[in-house]
Amino acid sequence: MGQKKDLRGSEKSKIVRYLAEGCSSLKIAKLLKRDHRTIKRFIQNSQQGRKKRVEKPRRKITAHELRKVKRAAAKMPLATSLAIFQSCNITGVPKSTRCAILRDMAKVRKAERRPPLNKTHKLKRQDWAKKYLKTDFSKVLWTDEMRVSLDGPDGWARGWIGKGQRAPVRLRRQQGGGGVLVWAGIIKDELVGPFRVEDGVKLNSQSYCQFLEDTFFKQWYRKKSASFKKNMIFMQDNAPSHASKYSTAWLPRKGRKEEKLMTWPPCSPDLNPIENLWSIIKCEIYKEGKQYTSLNSVWEAVVAAARNVDGEQIKTLTESMDGRLLSVLAKKGGYIGR
Repeated sequence: MGQKKDLRGSEKSKIVRYLAEGCSSLKIAKLLKRDHRTIKRFIQNSQQGRKKRVEKPRRKITAHELRKVKRAAAKMPLATSLAIFQSCNITGVPKSTRCAILRDMAKVRKAERRPPLNKTHKLKRQDWAKKYLKTDFSKVLWTDEMRVSLDGPDGWARGWIGKGQRAPVRLRRQQGGGGVLVWAGIIKDELVGPFRVEDGVKLNSQSYCQFLEDTFFKQWYRKKSASFKKNMIFMQDNAPSHASKYSTAWLPRKGRKEEKLMTWPPCSPDLNPIENLWSIIKCEIYKEGKQYTSLNSVWEAVVAAARNVDGEQIKTLTESMDGRLLSVLAKKGGYIGR
């Protein structure tokens, strides 16, 4: 009879039943055709029972140490709880306690992605703010493009799920399934567009100008009064298709020249209020981790979300420009919160 190391669950149940009937360990080994030492080892381990877990006394945090932790968290953004507590020379605190303490004074967040600002960029941002400080921003058309995908930004499909419920299944696609490029503008309390860039078209100087001609100028601008066209200031960022020689020569022929075409400082998405509009639309179309099966369906969702943005929301964004300019000057050209 060979010695076997592990007992099956059914064998363990039989051993317990045989012991209750008064059988000896030797008899049980013969009945189960198992090595006697294996049966004895199981019986001895069962009689010893589970060892009780010894609770270690938890480290108490004083009010003075809490203040040190709060200062360290402010000085060390994106640091781990262990690194924060170690910088305060506080040891012996388990991770669960560290996180519970930090949740009362901080939040776990990802680093924000922004273009780098050097000294030249900051000076140009300050010069831009000074130049347009007295501008009537109700006459400025703020424009930009946005790309929307079928699945939405990474990390947006997270949320609370009730106990006992399974997480919804998300589709996985090769190459992300593509996306739709959208152009829009806002002026005072009015939304211009959105307009869809034709699928497969790469926006270079020529295609960008042709797109503006077919959508913005023919479908919206031509309907406006002469006085409106005379006072309107056209804003666009410094994307290559916008700042090229071809585009800067074409726009003046459409009446957007000199003071009617706003100059734009480099690396300044935080100054464009339409970026906030894109955030509103994306939050709406991707809420609850929604995914789309076709480019047409995600475009229809963008149009529906844009229609739900009322004039007061747009007006709040365009009227925020005075405050943004003052913030740029106060921060000496640095980034401002949006």
